[in-house]
Amino acid sequence: MTTMNERIVIPSVTGVDLELDIAGPGGRSYAYTIDWHIRVLLAIAWWALGTFILHGSLELIDSDSAGFSAYSFTVLIPAGALYMLYHPVLEILMRGRTPGKRIAGIRIVNLAGETPSIGALLIRNLLRLLDSLPTGYIVGLVTTVITKNSVRIGDLAAGTLLVYEESKDTGMQQLQFGQQSVEQHGIDNAELIGELLARWNELAPTTRNQLATQLLTKIHGQPPAAVSDAQLHQLLTANAS
Repeated sequence: MTTMNERIVIPSVTGVDLELDIAGPGGRSYAYTIDWHIRVLLAIAWWALGTFILHGSLELIDSDSAGFSAYSFTVLIPAGALYMLYHPVLEILMRGRTPGKRIAGIRIVNLAGETPSIGALLIRNLLRLLDSLPTGYIVGLVTTVITKNSVRIGDLAAGTLLVYEESKDTGMQQLQFGQQSVEQHGIDNAELIGELLARWNELAPTTRNQLATQLLTKIHGQPPAAVSDAQLHQLLTANAS
C-alpha cells in the first residue's frame, strides 16, 4: 500500500488497484462542524422537552434530592448521552459514517479500504477525548496536519483514516448495489460485487471469470452452475440488486 499526493492506493481483489482520496483537515472540520451542531441540537431538544414535561411532576415531589435525582436521570443524563454517544453509535450503525460525514462526502475506512470493525471505531472514539484537548480539537487538528495520511491520534491507534466517498479522476464507474444485496451478503461482499461489475470490461475474460466464480462461491457456499462469461455477469448482476 502506498500513498502519494494525498491519495492512498490499495491492491484490490480484482487486480486493479483501488485509489482513495484522503480527507484532510478541511473535509474533517466540515463534517465535524455539521455533526457538532446536530448533536448539540439533539441534546438541547431533549433537555428542553424533558424539563417541560418533568416540571409539573417535580412539584408533586416533596424531597429536593428526589426531585434532583428524577431530573438527572430523565433529563440531564440522557441529554449528555445523546451528545457523547452520537459519534460512536452512528459510526457503527452507519458503517463508518455520520450525517455530517455523509454530507461532506467522506467516510471512515481501515488501512485495507474496508469498513472498520466495531472495536476499531470504539477505540477511535475513546481517544476523541485526547484529540479534543486542550480545547477546540487543537491536538486532533495539529495531528491531521503533520501526519502522513492526515489522521488524528484516534485514527493512529485504531488503524483508520478518512477518505472521500468517490475518488476523483480515477475513471472508475460508480459502484452500484442495492439494499437487498447488503442485507443478504453483507456490505463488504456487496461492495466486492459492485466493484467487480464496475471493472468487468477492464479485466481479461479469464481473470474476471475466475474472480466471479470465487466470489459467488464465497457468497453461496458452492460454485455457480453458470460457466460462461455472460452467465457469470448475469449472476453477479442479480446478486447486486
